[in-house]
Amino acid sequence: MADFVLELADKVAGVGVRTSYADKVEIGGAEVVPVALGAYGFGGGAGTDDEQNEGSGGGGGGWSVPLGAYVGRGGDVRFEPNVLGLLIVTIPLVVVTGKALRMVIRALKK
Repeated sequence: MADFVLELADKVAGVGVRTSYADKVEIGGAEVVPVALGAYGFGGGAGTDDEQNEGSGGGGGGWSVPLGAYVGRGGDVRFEPNVLGLLIVTIPLVVVTGKALRMVIRALKK
């Protein structure tokens, strides 16, 4: 099990910014850097019972939502959003923030 965890750590150690920004691509004379919101997680475990039977397991997953791209043309760089991707990210954030504010306001009224 320890080898599995070390292998997994080696594979994801360099992810960092690559989860959100891809490599620069040139399309039709413009330089484009795609931007995404991404997250991933991993877990694992191992154990033995009273009869010294061993068991172990692990799993992981992730997701990514394309938010848009930084586009550079003629020395000018601007962000061009992917409207659907931004809505997918923004709507849950607004809902959760609204519920949290409602709870705070109710608590302050008491």
